[in-house]
Amino acid sequence: MNILFIMYDQLRFDYLGCAGHPHLDTPNFDRVAAMGVRFTNAYVQSPICGASRMCTYTGRYASSHGAQWNGFPLRVGEQTMGDHLRKLGMDCWLIGKTHMKADAEGMARLGLSPDSVIGARQAECGFDVWIRDDGLWGYGPDGYYDEKRSPYNEYLKSRGYDGENPWADYANAAVSNDQIASGWMFRNADKPANIAEPDSETPWLTSRTIDFIDRQEGPWCAHVSYIKPHWPYIVPAPYNDMYGPAHVPPAKRHEAEREDTHPVLAAYMESKIASAFQRDEVREKVIPAYMGLIKQCDDQLGRLLDHLEHTGRMDDTMIVLTSDHGDYLGDHWLGEKDMFHEASVKVPLIVYDPRRAADATRGTTCDALVESIDLAATFVEAAGGAVPDHIIEGRSLMPWLHGQTPDWREVAISEYDYSATPQCMKLGLQPRDARLFMVFDGRFKLIHAEGGFRPMLFDLETDPDEFNDLAKHGNDHPALGVLYDALARWGRRMSQRVTRSDADIEASRGRSLRRGILPFLYDGSEVPDDLTERYRGPVRQKHRPTREE
Repeated sequence: MNILFIMYDQLRFDYLGCAGHPHLDTPNFDRVAAMGVRFTNAYVQSPICGASRMCTYTGRYASSHGAQWNGFPLRVGEQTMGDHLRKLGMDCWLIGKTHMKADAEGMARLGLSPDSVIGARQAECGFDVWIRDDGLWGYGPDGYYDEKRSPYNEYLKSRGYDGENPWADYANAAVSNDQIASGWMFRNADKPANIAEPDSETPWLTSRTIDFIDRQEGPWCAHVSYIKPHWPYIVPAPYNDMYGPAHVPPAKRHEAEREDTHPVLAAYMESKIASAFQRDEVREKVIPAYMGLIKQCDDQLGRLLDHLEHTGRMDDTMIVLTSDHGDYLGDHWLGEKDMFHEASVKVPLIVYDPRRAADATRGTTCDALVESIDLAATFVEAAGGAVPDHIIEGRSLMPWLHGQTPDWREVAISEYDYSATPQCMKLGLQPRDARLFMVFDGRFKLIHAEGGFRPMLFDLETDPDEFNDLAKHGNDHPALGVLYDALARWGRRMSQRVTRSDADIEASRGRSLRRGILPFLYDGSEVPDDLTERYRGPVRQKHRPTREE
């Protein structure tokens, strides 16, 4: 059994044909959904790239692994899906993006060289790297945003694209009056990128994935991580004009959201990205490009699926399609991600299990509350292992895939540490107080804000668009108490005892007794005779006089 684990960056849950999008045709996403199960209530554990990915890779909540923002290192010693799968005889490879920041200080303290196998895995989220490219190769007066070498830039240079950074000059730029029309500017989003479509990022990574599959022999997990449809929102022809303003849905936003707005939400509504997406002309250019990027992703997924079928690998390869978070696209007066509305925190999740045990669920949907950390547990079980639930906090999805109805979680949790953002400074918060928590029970969604703020509360049954914050005018709604109790239970979870499982602890009980540690006994009759046997019997030597003598 192999695992093809595909993650798209910033792909909304509702921008797929199988999820009901009115204009976007995605036959290959739909093809996988028809072969497997589409989970309709899948939530990431943090609505920001790096933290979300670290949760997925470790199977642990953000407050457990600590890498809660882009560029926060994942500390040395955190076990990831690669560590768990290799114990089971399955290689685990990266092809694309991770947004991983290595714990260089921790590695140096332990003497781990990044050139060693162990050091390289520690620096790459536990993956062996087939090819890594995080995809944002911006450069400005102070140099590059990402100082690593870009394999994609090197590929473009080998194809004849000139300059220091062809990613910026061609792959993410158009042409206007013989001038570079950068994809960083929203006004250029409707123009075709100045690149041959097969040379653009998504086909390039697909080709690298096909190369990988063709060279493998033993069981493998391949994390294929596309940068798109993440911004810059620009796409090569013919995808740039497949969609237009007529395909742009009205923004899901309401004036009520701007009245008595929660201070944290208000700070995000006033951000630069939110202000841009509050303009209709921005949405009318960006959203068609976003849809074009998704359409290109779907076509490239078709290439992968066809290759699996032609090589006979479809029968022994689990396929997982998901995202690290969504994209507001102007909904709720916001852009990007960061907060906990469905557009941001809810993601697509489609899982195809080729084994016969999954035949009964093919082409179905599952509305259980699923978390992205469940994938690590699922992969361990798919590889034939027992989930180490003292380390992995997610739960295996295998029962749902095989038509069972397991005892399941009552709430989904997500966290957001915004201490590194301008919003934290604007609100005058200390970094440790700039934290948000989401608790969602399938109907009511609580958002708790540290720093002395009131909560937010939404009823998605009566208010599916999440316009009406029920906690604006008081804390007397009964759902608040229920969800705060759930948050408290979650906060008391056992999350750091990762070196001993429950089974280890149970097996160790009484072991010290059988090794001669017998405290608090009066005469030895309190325990079985065999435990005191070595402490009884005639004295063999006398080294000091006794009182009787």
